[in-house]
Order: sequence, then structure tokens, then C-alpha cells
Amino acid sequence: MLIVTNYLPNYVSHSLGAIFLLVMLTGCVHRQFVSAPYPEWGESHEFHPSDRSAPLILRSLMSPEPATAPACILLVHGMNEHIGRYGEVARYFARKFIVAGFDFYAHGLSNPVLRQANQALLVGVAKQDVSDAYTAQSELRDLEPLRRNLDQALRRLTALCDAQGEPGRPVYIVAHSLGALVTASFLVREHAEDDPLKRVHGVVFMAPGFAVSEPPGWRGWVANPLIKLSFHAETHFMNPHDEPWPVLAFNQLIAVFIAPVLDGIFDMLSLPGLRSVFSPVSPAWVRDYLTDSETEKARLRDDGWIVRRTLLRYVKGIEEEIVHFRRQMDQFTLPYLLIYSKHDPITPAWGNEDFIRATFPHHSHNDSVALPGLVYHQHLFLNEPLRTEILQKIEQWIHRHLASSTSAKFANTVTKSIE
Repeated sequence: MLIVTNYLPNYVSHSLGAIFLLVMLTGCVHRQFVSAPYPEWGESHEFHPSDRSAPLILRSLMSPEPATAPACILLVHGMNEHIGRYGEVARYFARKFIVAGFDFYAHGLSNPVLRQANQALLVGVAKQDVSDAYTAQSELRDLEPLRRNLDQALRRLTALCDAQGEPGRPVYIVAHSLGALVTASFLVREHAEDDPLKRVHGVVFMAPGFAVSEPPGWRGWVANPLIKLSFHAETHFMNPHDEPWPVLAFNQLIAVFIAPVLDGIFDMLSLPGLRSVFSPVSPAWVRDYLTDSETEKARLRDDGWIVRRTLLRYVKGIEEEIVHFRRQMDQFTLPYLLIYSKHDPITPAWGNEDFIRATFPHHSHNDSVALPGLVYHQHLFLNEPLRTEILQKIEQWIHRHLASSTSAKFANTVTKSIE
């Protein structure tokens, strides 16, 4: 490592050293416990995919008359949280729709450590140590396992929807943050005709992870140059852009050194033994940027099912996924509603705005809601009345798209009958 960095520019060497300092400061001893069972909602449907050891649990809530529900909704949670938090959101949409949700691998009850802890609590154990729950992230070098989870959940949901009356009901996905990145990168792919993707008629993106974070305050002074350096290197690594030749040469030179070096550092610091020291703990300031609700902040503080630490290799893998998606995001053609805060430091607005510019003309029902002056990341957990206004906006967008799709289907049927 020293041999390599001696040949890098001084500011690069200093940046790499600062990375070690930063993770040392954030990787302090952290103990986490749970004393109440996992917050389940709805009916649980457990199945065992062949490519994973832990089962996947799909939670579902039926509308009062499921046979006449116009559509099904799949809720997709964000990074290090769990679908158990979304019980109130699920009940809101279940007034009219069939609703389901699931935990990604390494999250909630799809995390082996958290699943075992919940089983112990259910048989009467008073408290369980879940400090090592973050180590399940060692399987997540990229988001492919999470995309497989989404695929499996969609297949289960479509089967569940078809069992409730007339088959073929449309599916809408409401996805938050990292879950939105997983969803978008899954849907932009080519899929076979029998793929459940064909049942997805639209997506609601909530603060999607289309950009790297920008920590505020003094933390940003330290972290943001490192984050931007890493993102720049990953963006340009073995991927020329339409720059003038001198700029292209400079970018490629920086990228060819920085990207592999950072990959190696983050891999090394995620190994057993080292990761107990270098895996950063979610700082307390993050809660202030998630929601303006003091009630929700208290829930977040007391929620032991949220994974509080993150392997650096997982963070680097997410950055690589963001870069890869941004290269192909103009191919996203499904209709969407995108809701974001203009000053959110966790998933900054520029990522959303780039996505909108690249995709907005693709469909007449594409819509976006930029919340001016707002810094908060979790829009479904804000104070009233804004929380309900956002839920109503989502519901209205789905109904509007459904009405248009039904009209188009009826028009096609009439045209064929005339022919």
C-alpha cells in the first residue's frame, strides 16, 4: 500500500489516510440489543428460495374486498431498515389495494442474526444481543442478491393477487432510498415475457438512491472530498466520457489509481477482525435528517431491528451500483412518480434531477414532486399533515394511471371488435 501511494499525488495520499482516520472515529465499540419481538403486520407467507439459506417472508394485507381491488402494491424498504416499520403505511394503502412487503437479505427477519433473536424473544427470552447483525452484509458485494429478493417477492405477490379474484391485476411498487435503486436497476433490465416485471405498471420512488450522500456540517468538510473523489474515480474508471483529450487523460489517470486502491482498502477493512473496528456506526445526526417527527425519532432511536453498522465493502458496492445505474438510467421507460426533498443530504437532489432529465419524456404519466426547503429523507414518516398529503399524492397518481390504462385497454378492445 505504501509503495502504491508514494506514486500518487499528495492530496490523494492524504485522502486515503483520512479515510482510515474517519472510519476509526466512526467504528467505535457498539452494542445493540432487542427486547421486543419484530413488529410484524399482516399475514406472513414464508418461502425458501433455492439460492439462499434464510427464508424470505412476504407480508400481505388485503383490502376489505380483495376480489375487487384494482391493483396490488409492493412496499420496498431502504438501507439497513426493515419492512416492519411500514405497518401504518401498509394499512393506509390496504383500504383500497392488496398490499405486500418483504425484508431484503441482511435486513429485518432476512438477517440471520435478527431472525434468531426474534425466535428467542418469541419463546420468552427477555433480551438478545444483535450487535453482529451487520456482518450479514459480507454477502452483499453488490445489489444482485437484493434484486433477486425483489424478483422473488414480485413473483409471490402476483400469485397472491391472482388468487384473489380475476387474474392479471396490475402491480405498483412504492420504493424508498436504496430500495428505489434496487427497484430501478432491476426494472431497467431486459426480462422474459413470463417475468413478473410485465405486471409492474408503475413505480413510486421515494428519495431514491441515485446519488452518493453529502454529509452536512463539519463531517461534510472531512467526508465529502473523500466521497466525491471516490465517486469521480468510480465514474471514470475504464469508462471514458465525452471530455476533451487532456481532461480524459487526467480523469483516467486518477481513476486507474484510485478506484482499485479504494476497492482493496474497503475489502481489507471488511474482513473478520478488522471490520469490528472499521465498520462505521450510523451517527446520531442521521435521525435529524430522516424525519421532522419527534415521535418517529424516538421510534428510530429505540428500534433494535434497524442495523446500525455498515461494512465498508457494502458501502463501496452501493457506490459502484449508483455509478452503473446512472450510465443506463435513460433506458428506464416505466411510468413513475418521484418524490424527493430539495436539501436531503442522504440522497441529494442532483441524482433525482439527473434521472428526471434523462427519463421524463419517456411516458406521459411521469411526475415528480420536489419538496422545497425540506431536508428530510423518509417522507412516509413525516409529521402531519405532510405525511398524509404524500400518501394521498401516491394514491391519486396510482388511480390516475389505472384509469388511463383501463381507458386505453377499453379503446383497444373496441377497436379490435370493430375490425
